[in-house]
Amino acid sequence: MNLENQQRVYTVQHEYDVIIVGGGGSGLAAAARALEFGARVLVLEKQPQLGGTTGMAIGSFTGNGTSMQRAAGINDNPDDHETDAGLFAAPEIEAHNHSDLRRFFLGETAETLEWLRGMGLHFHGPNPEPPNRVPRMHNIVPNAKAYIAAFQAQILKQKGTIVCDAPVVELIREAGRVTGVVAEIQGERQTIRAQRGVVLAAGDYANAPEIIVRFKGDRFRSIEGVNPKACGDGHLLAEQTGAQLLNMDITYGPELRFVPPPGDPFEQLLPTSGLLAQLMGRLVPYLPQFLINWRIKRLLLTWQHPENSLFDDGAILINSAGRRFCNETVSPEREIAISEQTDKAAYILLDERIAGHYSQWPHFISTAPKIAYAYVEDYLKLRPDVSAAANSLEVLAAQRQLNPTHLQETVAQFNVYASGQQADPFGRTGDSKPLAGNRWVLLGPAKAYFTTTEGGVAINQGLQALDESGDPIPGLYAIGCNGLGGQVLWGHGLHIAWALTSGRLVGEALGKSINQ
Repeated sequence: MNLENQQRVYTVQHEYDVIIVGGGGSGLAAAARALEFGARVLVLEKQPQLGGTTGMAIGSFTGNGTSMQRAAGINDNPDDHETDAGLFAAPEIEAHNHSDLRRFFLGETAETLEWLRGMGLHFHGPNPEPPNRVPRMHNIVPNAKAYIAAFQAQILKQKGTIVCDAPVVELIREAGRVTGVVAEIQGERQTIRAQRGVVLAAGDYANAPEIIVRFKGDRFRSIEGVNPKACGDGHLLAEQTGAQLLNMDITYGPELRFVPPPGDPFEQLLPTSGLLAQLMGRLVPYLPQFLINWRIKRLLLTWQHPENSLFDDGAILINSAGRRFCNETVSPEREIAISEQTDKAAYILLDERIAGHYSQWPHFISTAPKIAYAYVEDYLKLRPDVSAAANSLEVLAAQRQLNPTHLQETVAQFNVYASGQQADPFGRTGDSKPLAGNRWVLLGPAKAYFTTTEGGVAINQGLQALDESGDPIPGLYAIGCNGLGGQVLWGHGLHIAWALTSGRLVGEALGKSINQ
């Protein structure tokens, strides 16, 4: 199914029960659920296609008390999950978490997963991810774009309205209540009313430098978001309406990631919709494991970040001129320095010793825990666009159009430091093994990205947006990354679980309201 072109064309009406701003995972979940209760629903997406950040993800859904856990003999509950969820972030970040809201959310995850499975979506797992005390990670087959396809099919089947290329530029507020939106559709501004509510589901602000600078400081201005379309539109709309924003300085990243491969970045493991997808989903447990592993690993190499341990074990960063430019072991200074280089990019250089070290368990270049682990040879085979190997620095430099003289000088200068003859000019310490050997590997280009942002609109358990006094703003709701409500959701699968759960809950609440 082509998600860019298959949305049905409707004439946009002047009024709906529910208007949803954003066509990513949370917004589409909200639309699909509200339609189940007979609501008239409009989804407005500013991009030409649906998906948002959800559509770019591997797709882990982390939950507790699920039927899949019970089938595996695992006893679990939301209280234990809430305790374990608090172990992923550093204590100074976890201290900002809204524990009651996160506990409420985690108590709803099992029902959300069953709702998704009822749509024909398929998961494997549950898989472990320490410090979770039991396996809780349920992995969608093939990846998160399957959510988008399933929701889209449900919305169109129930005669919901989806309009892409339709940014919302203003919320309408009358007598203290949000009553609709102003959207740009086919080059014209249209005012559309919402009888029951407007739902903000427009994603995070990872690629909104003006918001990042405002809450984190100017030194992060040049860091990009892993989703270039994540511009904080929903946050700004909410703020303009008087909503309170929480934890806006908390971000996941900046972190180092390889640039995406050429072509369609939303590469799929399997078809995501239709009879073929249903058949393939049922056949997955019987497919040769090497085939599944290969495809999952290909996706892994697209989106996951290289491990920091590479630099602890002696790897160095070089820019496009073949020069070092920072202390590779210190973050976020490392990422900031990368963002200030030409093309905001850098390369990771491994010598023979380090390349050999990262060629087998437990020393991997990148991972999605218990899904796949990627080593040097995996990158050379599956991502030749971001990896190269040679028996000399000169040949290696030629493969990536780097200055060979600069590269050789850089290694020689590093080795003077590593051999203990003088201090490192960038302040690096602890290295005692010079770079050497007859095999050299270059990984990159890599860039510094914000992966997700934890700031969002303050909400209550009814997903209503709250103002600065903590009172609900009538008619306005916030879900997904727009409505994190002060939660800290680090660890694989929590952001997607929240997006889909908050979407389900708000859709159900608004859908039921039309019959009251």
